[in-house]
Amino acid sequence: MSETTEQSRTQLPDGGTEPVSTRKATRRGGGDPGSRGRTTIADGVVEKIAGLAARDVAGVHAMGSGISRTFGAVRDRVPGGTKSVSRGVKAEVGEVQTALDLEIVVDYGVSITEVSRDVRENVIAAVERMTGLEVVEVNIAVSDVKLPEDEDEEPESRLQ
Repeated sequence: MSETTEQSRTQLPDGGTEPVSTRKATRRGGGDPGSRGRTTIADGVVEKIAGLAARDVAGVHAMGSGISRTFGAVRDRVPGGTKSVSRGVKAEVGEVQTALDLEIVVDYGVSITEVSRDVRENVIAAVERMTGLEVVEVNIAVSDVKLPEDEDEEPESRLQ
C-alpha cells in the first residue's frame, strides 16, 4: 500500500491563504476488506451458542434426553472431561441460514409454551447476533419435567 502526502494552499474568503494537508491513499486489491474471503461457521459453534442461550431461560432445568444427561454426568466426572454445553442441541448450518433442534427438560409448574417461546427468542437472538446467520427455525422437544421431589442427577458428595 502506498501513500503520498502533498502540501498545498487554499484560498480563504478574506483573500488570504492557509496550508492544507491532503492525504491520498491508494488501495490494492480493490473492494471492501470485509468482503475479501469467506467465513464458515461449524455446526458445533452454533450448537454451543444455542445451548448456552437456552440454559439462560428460567424454567429450563436441563438439556437433552435422560440417556444423554446420564452419559453426560458420567463424562463430566471423568478427570479431564469437559461439560458439554451443546448437549440436547442439533444444528444444521448453511452458508447464510441455520436450523436448530433442541431437547429440553422443564421445571414442574412452569408454562411449557411460555418457556418454549422464551427459549426460541433467546436462542434466535444469540445465534443471529453472534454468527450473522439467519435462524430459520428452532424446534423444541420437551423430553421431561423436573419434579420437586426428584433426586438431583448428581448425587451429593460424601466429602465435606
